[in-house]
Amino acid sequence: MSDRSQRRKFGQNYLIDPVILFEIEKAINPQKNNLFFEIGPGKGALTEKLMSQSIKIIAMDIDQKNIDMLKQKYSTSKYQFIHGDVLKESLNFLSTKKHRIVGNLPYNISTQIILKLLKYFNAIEDIHFLVQKEVANRICASHLSGDWGRLGVKISAFFQTDILFNVPPESFDIKPKVQSSFVRLIPRSAPYISKNEYIKFSTLIDQCFANKRKGIKNNLKKFDIDFQQLAINPLSRAQELSIEEFISIFRVIDI
Repeated sequence: MSDRSQRRKFGQNYLIDPVILFEIEKAINPQKNNLFFEIGPGKGALTEKLMSQSIKIIAMDIDQKNIDMLKQKYSTSKYQFIHGDVLKESLNFLSTKKHRIVGNLPYNISTQIILKLLKYFNAIEDIHFLVQKEVANRICASHLSGDWGRLGVKISAFFQTDILFNVPPESFDIKPKVQSSFVRLIPRSAPYISKNEYIKFSTLIDQCFANKRKGIKNNLKKFDIDFQQLAINPLSRAQELSIEEFISIFRVIDI
């Protein structure tokens, strides 16, 4: 397999624009006492920006060649480079101490990565990711925004989100065919649900959006819900409900 074919398989588009890298570093604002977990460090362009301030960096990449190069280039106990697939590897090390999570995510699995991180909510200080602009709009969507869907609802239960700036294709060594956006996720001081409730909540949200053309009552017809008592129009579609309304439904059903 050629290097380009392998990079396409792994979704590797390395950021090379020094101006964008500077803006990302400024947005992250690394501090001396930070512990970073970087997903997909690639050749280390962002990793190097974090090193000047942070005490420790744990970086995971699916490409063994990248890990070997990083280990050789940055040989110190402060930096741990792990070969692995973030979707398959255990991330329980996140629970030992608060981590700041960063990464230029492979676009084909970015939503899966973010959803996996939700169960480590209590161990996250903040998240900064570079993702496809379309995905960023869904991550940071708000009620009635048009991009509001199951992904945004699930994330909103735990995080406040914001799109910081957009990144053009020319900023990468292999230009993606889409625009990119740099997003920030900050854990809510009072999340709408507990970490232990996430699986049940996620199941409910999937059912709410099972058929976007149907009203919420039809999508949840197997549950005996008094929508009038909840002050929710039963004919409303899932994409018309706020995070607070989803939570109120969640509190009265048994999944």
